[in-house]
Amino acid sequence: MISRRFFTIAALGSGLSACVGGVSGGGGGASPSAPPRIVANPAFDAWLAGFRDRAAVRGISAGTMNAAFRHAGYIPEVIEKDRNQTEFSRTTEDYLNIAMSEERVSMGRQRYAALRPVLSAIESRYGVEGHVVTAFWGLESFYGTRQGNVPVVSALATLAFDGRRGAFFEQQLTAALRILQAGDIAPDRMTGSWAGAMGHTQFIPTSFLEYAVDFTGDGHRDIWSSDPTDALASTANYMKRAGWVHGLPWGMEVILPAGFDAGLLGRGKGRSAADWSGLGVRAAQGGGLQSGSIIAPMGLASPAFLLTQNFNAILRYNNAENYALGVGTLSDRIRGGGPLVGTFGPDKAGMTKADRQELQERLTAAGYDTGGHDGVIGAKTKSAISAYQAARGLAVTGEPSLDLLALLR
Repeated sequence: MISRRFFTIAALGSGLSACVGGVSGGGGGASPSAPPRIVANPAFDAWLAGFRDRAAVRGISAGTMNAAFRHAGYIPEVIEKDRNQTEFSRTTEDYLNIAMSEERVSMGRQRYAALRPVLSAIESRYGVEGHVVTAFWGLESFYGTRQGNVPVVSALATLAFDGRRGAFFEQQLTAALRILQAGDIAPDRMTGSWAGAMGHTQFIPTSFLEYAVDFTGDGHRDIWSSDPTDALASTANYMKRAGWVHGLPWGMEVILPAGFDAGLLGRGKGRSAADWSGLGVRAAQGGGLQSGSIIAPMGLASPAFLLTQNFNAILRYNNAENYALGVGTLSDRIRGGGPLVGTFGPDKAGMTKADRQELQERLTAAGYDTGGHDGVIGAKTKSAISAYQAARGLAVTGEPSLDLLALLR
């Protein structure tokens, strides 16, 4: 089965590798911008002529091709983004701080309450709880507010023509044309990320064909609409097919006893709830334990999580541990749960989350906008630090430090 994603997204930092969405921090979030510009390219035109023949063999009609490419073409910006993907990873602390930001949790609770009847109907059909589906929506596109505005046919054709991963993107382009041919969406509304991830929950075209559903019954599987019903139902269908078990939590935060053996940690080292309880493990929010494995991504002194088989189902949607923790913990917050009980220690600069938040607040107050004070040092915070350092005649590093915080106090 083809993964929904093009890439493993290790951290969803200042925007997703293949989609636009959801998790950003320190002012590094996506903001509305003009659609990228199509540029004339004779070599692309020659490639497209050959692709027309291949598409016809695959059952794509001339009418579909003509409609799809009437206003489509080569987008240099897509190649630039593909070539210049930054390789970095958020720490689990940063990732969860962003995934469970006050704004994301508040908006998620509002959306969950407003759509409760629809989400209940989706849950009845697919067996995936509404707060869980809402959490995917929140991470993927900030509840539909960041779906991307790049023409998908142009983006995929550009990447297929480029050749670096030509076969894969040609497969996605052919799938996109099948979606158009089926009448699920008009070409001018088929927009998404620069790499072709689409809609409220950022499906790639092949996954749309496999999992998208027409839950509203209007004859179209419309994951782009202002009404997110089809997109949310499609995500629930995906999770059902991935093995989600209704009524089983994804996992939970746990408190480890003093002297806990770190050798017991790790996915695949599962034990029964009774075994974990006998070892002194307890649920951080109270209540009973589940059977499963325990991880502590940043060490024994940081928050630890007991994972069930539903955690593995989330990984089928996006095979990144931080992402799955983000979905799980955000879903708990959306349903009304509290923040993490455990705390993370100082970072490599010796700064706690509170220190980083104070740094952002003081920089912004001094006229250097960090785009928020979530305690996550993103691109905008680093730019603010650099500007402050330059204005003060300091060495420009763009990096936070306790010394810098002391100067701002």
